[in-house]
Amino acid sequence: MLEKILTPEHIFLDLLLSSKKRVLEKISSLLETELNLSRRIIFDAFFVREKLGTTGIGGGIAIPHARIHGLEEAICVFIRLEKSLSFQAIDNKPVDLLFALLVPEDCSEMHLQLLSELATKFSKENFTNSLRLAKDKQRVMELFAMN
Repeated sequence: MLEKILTPEHIFLDLLLSSKKRVLEKISSLLETELNLSRRIIFDAFFVREKLGTTGIGGGIAIPHARIHGLEEAICVFIRLEKSLSFQAIDNKPVDLLFALLVPEDCSEMHLQLLSELATKFSKENFTNSLRLAKDKQRVMELFAMN
C-alpha cells in the first residue's frame, strides 16, 4: 500500500533541520498547498499526536502520523536528514529517517495498515541501511516498493 501513496515529489533527501519541531513544521509546509489546508492545522495534528507519545520508534527512525478531518486520501512524506536529531525516540537515539503519514479522520483501518507496513519495513536493518545509502529518490521508491 505504501508504494501507492509515496511519490518522488514527497521524498526529501539530506535535509538539514535542527529540531523535532522544525521537522514537523517543514512537513506541514511541504503539504500545505497540495492539501489546501493551513500548515497550522497539519502541524497541530502532528503535535497533538506527539503529545500522546513519541513517534520515534528507535533505530534512528520516526513515523510521525495523524488523522486530519476533511482529508480525502492518505498522503505521506519521506525525509532523510543530513544530520540526525533528537526526536525523543523510545531508544533515546537520534533520528535521521522520517516517514510522515496523514490519513483521513475516518480511515482507522487504513491508518493501522499503513503503520503496520511501515513498522515491518523499518524493522529490517538492511532496509534502513539501504535508505541511508540511497543516492536518489528513485532508489528510495524502489526500496519502499520491495517486500
